[in-house]
Amino acid sequence: MVTEEQVRQELKELVVPGLTRTVDSMNLIQEVEISEGKVSITIASAGMTPIVQGVLRAKITKVVEKLEKGSEVEVEFVNVRPETLNKIKNVVAVMSGKGGVGKSLVAGLTAVSLKRMGYNVGILDADITGPSVPKMFGISERPAGDETGILPVLTKSGIRVMSVNLLLSAEDDAVIWRGPLIGKAIEQFWHDVHWGDLDYLIIDLPPGTSDAALTVMQTIPITGAVVVYTPQDLAMMIVRKAFSMAKSMDKPVLGVVENMSYIYIPELDKKVELFGASQADNMVKAAGAPLLAKIPVDPGLAKLCDEGRIEDYEVEFIKNLGENIIKSIADTKAAKKKEKETK
Repeated sequence: MVTEEQVRQELKELVVPGLTRTVDSMNLIQEVEISEGKVSITIASAGMTPIVQGVLRAKITKVVEKLEKGSEVEVEFVNVRPETLNKIKNVVAVMSGKGGVGKSLVAGLTAVSLKRMGYNVGILDADITGPSVPKMFGISERPAGDETGILPVLTKSGIRVMSVNLLLSAEDDAVIWRGPLIGKAIEQFWHDVHWGDLDYLIIDLPPGTSDAALTVMQTIPITGAVVVYTPQDLAMMIVRKAFSMAKSMDKPVLGVVENMSYIYIPELDKKVELFGASQADNMVKAAGAPLLAKIPVDPGLAKLCDEGRIEDYEVEFIKNLGENIIKSIADTKAAKKKEKETK
């Protein structure tokens, strides 16, 4: 007789019709019961239309019948809240004390780096009034879903993205909301989106330390924060407020990223610091966390972002960015564990 483990294993890589995601990556299998001559499987509907459910039921039935010839196969769909299905191992908030320093760019490059390393990655665009993540990735498709929740849109490489811009009738429509509404939207993006199984969820925070950032810090289990800054003195003064906020809410700072650090002039084989000398050493000291990357001013990168092709950007520091974040997360978790053991 076929076993529950065999059934789950065979269904693991089954792709959900129209969603280009596997049953396993969405954690859809709720229950498998096997009795004499009958295999009963309960699947979470997870935003699937009745038509999609019907096609998936037929595919599951075909797979199981091959395992257990002559058996009766019953597939039932049930409504399950996304927060029950989601399994998110690490949540990284990308933040700064001010706007215009490139948080969305760093969030996007971080996701690209981790995805290239083979991890399951998502981006929650929490910059509700200034969302730019969909534009960088060239996605405009509206998310699918039903009363049980919303399915994030996939980028070309398979990064799962949710942004308010994907819900608007036109991408240039203004989102004119007060703080409480913005906070509620961020909470819904966490609780009501079918993220599925993720190794890393990157949250692109809005600038500042007010309502939206507070909502994320208070309601989402942040693994740690990445703080973005530019070399100007004014930017650094304000960014220090982000360090203060993270520490006051007991959220570890994983590291700092210096954006617009320099521009490379190939004809001279020289790096020119457009906005003054690098402040990496000072920011590392202020944050008590490592430097994760120095990102140059690169017209090629800007062009790719404008064209929605950030995933095509190939430079060495992207790989280092992901590796450094992974190392910092491991170090942070080890330090927390050690602290608990010594108490």
